[in-house]
Amino acid sequence: MFTRISDIDRLFGTMNFLQKKLDNLYSDYGRSSGYRWELEQTFPRTNLYENGDSFEIRAEVPRLEKKDLNVKIQGNYLEISGTRESDAPEGYKTHKTERGIGSFSRSFTLPADVDSTKVEATLKDGVLYLILPKHEVAKPKKISIS
Repeated sequence: MFTRISDIDRLFGTMNFLQKKLDNLYSDYGRSSGYRWELEQTFPRTNLYENGDSFEIRAEVPRLEKKDLNVKIQGNYLEISGTRESDAPEGYKTHKTERGIGSFSRSFTLPADVDSTKVEATLKDGVLYLILPKHEVAKPKKISIS
């Protein structure tokens, strides 16, 4: 069965129309940085480091204060959650919101158990710093051979 060139042109024209409509809805649609909704699902963006006896997490939480954040740890499971309120001035009507508002939650399974009694948390310049000391059982021990 043969398809006429005009049918293919119409198909691509429809696809281009859809792309333009999506571009208007999501200004970063199709860019190399990814889709907008993917970035929101992974909020806050984090880095995890290991320093022998402890883990360190750095999480981006711009515009949030201590009272807006919750950090829970149990064994090797860590959860960072919080709420970001709207910053729209009172009485204003919102036409577009790209800076996320509402609740978020991010959880991690760490490579080893953490001693939750020794965890240190600091919030500075929109970054949450967590120092998570490994539980004594998880720390490597050197065994001397006799």
